[in-house]
Formats: sequence, C-alpha cells, structure tokens
Amino acid sequence: MSRVTARRPTRRITPAGIISRPDTLAVEEPLEIRIAGSALTVTMRTPGHDIDLVHGFLLSENIIESADDIVSARYCAGTDDDGRNTYNVLNVELRRPVPVRPRGFVTNSSCGLCGTTALDQVRTRSRFPLPAGVPQVDPAVLAALPGELRSRQTVFDATGGLHAAGLFTPQGEALVVREDIGRHNAVDKVVGWALREHRVPAHDTVLIVSGRTSFELVQKAVMAGIPILAAVSAPSSLAVDLAADNGLTLAGFLRGDTMNIYSGAERLLPEVAATTS
Repeated sequence: MSRVTARRPTRRITPAGIISRPDTLAVEEPLEIRIAGSALTVTMRTPGHDIDLVHGFLLSENIIESADDIVSARYCAGTDDDGRNTYNVLNVELRRPVPVRPRGFVTNSSCGLCGTTALDQVRTRSRFPLPAGVPQVDPAVLAALPGELRSRQTVFDATGGLHAAGLFTPQGEALVVREDIGRHNAVDKVVGWALREHRVPAHDTVLIVSGRTSFELVQKAVMAGIPILAAVSAPSSLAVDLAADNGLTLAGFLRGDTMNIYSGAERLLPEVAATTS
C-alpha cells in the first residue's frame, strides 16, 4: 500500500528567510469496518496492515475470540472521484453471525464508559485472565524497549507524525512493530498480528507504546492477554485503575534508565517489586 505518506506544500520560516518546499506528512484516511455488509464503525487511520487492525479491533470489542472466527476480510469497492478503489472499506465475514450495532467513530481516546462500570465490563468481557507474576522482566530490558521501538519507526523518520506500538519478548526481542496516526490503531495492528499468528493470549509478551497510556490501550492489552504494558509518557488515572483491577503491569515515563511502575511490580525483579509495592 503506497498511501502511508503524502507530500504537501509548505512555507518554512527560518532566520535566513522563508523557504517554500514540499513536506512529507503521514496519511490519515477513514477505514469503514463492515460485518457481513453492515457498517460497524469508522476509524481514522494510516493505511497499511488494515487486516491486522480489523482483527485487533474485533478482539478488543469482544466480537471474536480467535483468527478462526473470521472467514474472510476483504476490501470493498470504495472509490475516489476518479473511480479508483480507495481501499477504505473493509468487509468481514464471521463464522458465527453476531448482531451489529453501529459504533460511530472511534478516534477519541475514551471508551465511552466511566469508573466502576468500565472496570467491571472489561473484567467480565476478557477471555484471557492474566497469569499472576509472570513473565519476569528485568527493568533494564524494559527501559531499553522504547529505544528499540523508536529505531523501527521508519515512517516517523520521514514524517515525525506517527504513533507506534511494539510487541516484544521478555528478553527484549522485537516480535512486531506497527505505526499509525492513532495510538489505538497501532495497538490494534499489533494485537491483530498476534491473533493471526496464533499468539493470543499473548501471555509471554511485553507491549510498548509511544506517547501516553489511556484506558483504551490498557483494555486492548487485557483483552489480548498481554501482561505488561509500558509507555514513554504518562498513563491516565482510569488506565491505572483498570491495570490494577486486572493484574496488568503498567509502566510509564520510560526515559533513560528510569520509569514509574503503577501496578503489577511483581513481574519485575523481586527486589524491585519489594521496593515499589
């Protein structure tokens, strides 16, 4: 898919004067997800790895349990003004019919639920309870993963405008990295890859995300059975509550050799767990 980046004219103001030149930008386009021909939702995303995105989204929404629940996922004939397929409509056929309730746009960072109700719903919906105390991860390995994630952000290098999510082993080996204009889409693409590779529940992995950690990202990790989620920035209060409620290890502000552990410190080395409890 060739629409990951686009060129647009810009005027750059510098001490030496104004320079007119094209700039490389991250593409943002809508993707309409349909179930058996009925519209389910529209998300604004960067084109690429759309099949993974849809798998991850449907898992986090509790619509599917495994990749085998999907019979097919195919682009429909969405066209632009010149009649060319935009590849912005994707239809999914499921093995077992499910009622489709249109969800509207899912571009914000909120799940639309609040407080105790949200926590209870995620706990009852998750099919993959997180194993207690495993995997064990060395904090030094965890601290190095944002750098490993950043080194694989090829589109960010060209645009400076994309989020990233990566799935790693407890030893720090990269399994998959995905970029997208939306951090929730990047996570869906990673989870969808894991689902299609039959690695869900992903109990032996660590999820690293750029930016902050919202309730929604913790929810997606819990629904995929990912026990450790870490980010380079801060979590929200509800993200911390949800992580603690589900036994997920949540780390933030991974910068250099420092980090904050908000829940699940027992998955770090024993002496670190003792000092952060």
